[in-house]
Amino acid sequence: MKPEREGYRDESSTPPQNVVRRKVPQNVVRRKVSSVEMSSYQGLDAILKNWHFDPHSLSVRLVKGEDGRDVIQMRVDLGVLQMETNGRPDGQEMDGHQTFLDALLDAEKDDPEFVMSEKQCFEADREFVQFYHRRISWLRLEHYHRAVEDADHTLALMDVCRDHSPEEEWTMSHEQYRPFVLFHRTQAAALASLDDSSPDEAVKEINQGLDAVRAVFEEHEAADEFDSDEMVQQLIRLRESIRNEYEVGESLQERLAAAVRDEQYELAAKLRDELARKQAH
Repeated sequence: MKPEREGYRDESSTPPQNVVRRKVPQNVVRRKVSSVEMSSYQGLDAILKNWHFDPHSLSVRLVKGEDGRDVIQMRVDLGVLQMETNGRPDGQEMDGHQTFLDALLDAEKDDPEFVMSEKQCFEADREFVQFYHRRISWLRLEHYHRAVEDADHTLALMDVCRDHSPEEEWTMSHEQYRPFVLFHRTQAAALASLDDSSPDEAVKEINQGLDAVRAVFEEHEAADEFDSDEMVQQLIRLRESIRNEYEVGESLQERLAAAVRDEQYELAAKLRDELARKQAH
């Protein structure tokens, strides 16, 4: 029996209820809605008829495009989302860059103190949504290394948006999701390690992920809520499931933390030395 792989959430189109909704300034130019006259039938009837939507489960699949490339399809309430497996999920370049993150990083090189414009905020929001949909798709498909890549992209985009945000409210509309993205990344990294037959590394990934989530809670003065958080509890259950199934003992870091907590300072000193020797090699 494999350890319990629980937890990643299926809200492919419904964000948590406490989302800070961004106010759109009145001077934003609304994009015009255009209609395309169809010369021949291009409906999705055949796909929708043979792939029913389940509102209680995330339905995704990996299929071949007309040119033979792999694409991800996600069944949603009113149709199907199709995503590329490389680069941006929509397959578009952004001002000559593979992703909008790359474009922002180039802007940062030119002006380290730049403030994001309304258009840049809009494009960042689009990229966050696209990579979210593809990340949860990779998780459902059990392509865990790819889920880690997309989580890392989102975290890097969060960093740039935080550093160059035009306003605190917009910053927090994304920062509130950082623990959630770290949760996905930690799950994916641990399960990828299991797929690579490395349960010790899987436990290490979970511990590192928990440390990263804890740091976010502490940064926002919510450390008291860490232990009871649902995502934290799920990661701990996954870690203990791996330990029980693969007989993985406590790591040096965990033994050191326990020794410090129990004020066993002589043991803590020995464990620090042992840990330093291992890290040196």
